[in-house]
Amino acid sequence: MAEAPGADVREIFAEVPGTYELVNHIMTFGLDMNWRRRAANEASSVGGSRWLDVCTGTGEMAACLSRRAGPGTTVFAADFSLPMLRKALQKPFGGRVAFVAGAAGALPFSDGSFDLVSISFATRNINVSRGALVATFREFNRILRPGGLFVNLETSRPPSRFIRTLLHLYARKSVRPLGSFISGSRAGYSYLSRTLVGFYGAEDLSSIIREAGFSQVSFRRMTWGIAAVHRAVK
Repeated sequence: MAEAPGADVREIFAEVPGTYELVNHIMTFGLDMNWRRRAANEASSVGGSRWLDVCTGTGEMAACLSRRAGPGTTVFAADFSLPMLRKALQKPFGGRVAFVAGAAGALPFSDGSFDLVSISFATRNINVSRGALVATFREFNRILRPGGLFVNLETSRPPSRFIRTLLHLYARKSVRPLGSFISGSRAGYSYLSRTLVGFYGAEDLSSIIREAGFSQVSFRRMTWGIAAVHRAVK
């Protein structure tokens, strides 16, 4: 079983549901919405009847997936933060998404339950250690059917040293103070700015996904490599 994020992470996400999406949109200049749409297009190509968005938060990716799901497809969305799930439930999904309380490392689903597992902008939060991340990805592998698709959307370490330097400067000088000001959560955006600059590059994350048992692992960088969408098959 994967090591779960600590109680401090749970507390952070309990503080920010009301402003979480607004801060993300402001901090990325709206790019996160385009990245999410592109990842959802990638994910929906798998077809099938059962899709799961893990660490769904306020449900933005679940909403993107539900708009692309066929009439015979059910979209599930899981998160360990009840305040975030309550915020998600306020959205007009029209009954197209089934929300479930559950931690990414110990999902309440049987083996081979899903055609698709997606996660967006939450892999940094479950990256307690490399070993813990591998274990969590193995949990995603467990609940996928053979041939099922895993799609991971996350910020990434840009290959360009110059872009990396700018990103790290932006995280320190803008993400932390502005996020704290808008949300009222100083701890939350101090934490998020740290995880932003310390996360893996696309090649390293590909290696971790393979170590978890996936095959056909590929990735696509977006916006100078500050984000990447990974695709892998069980």
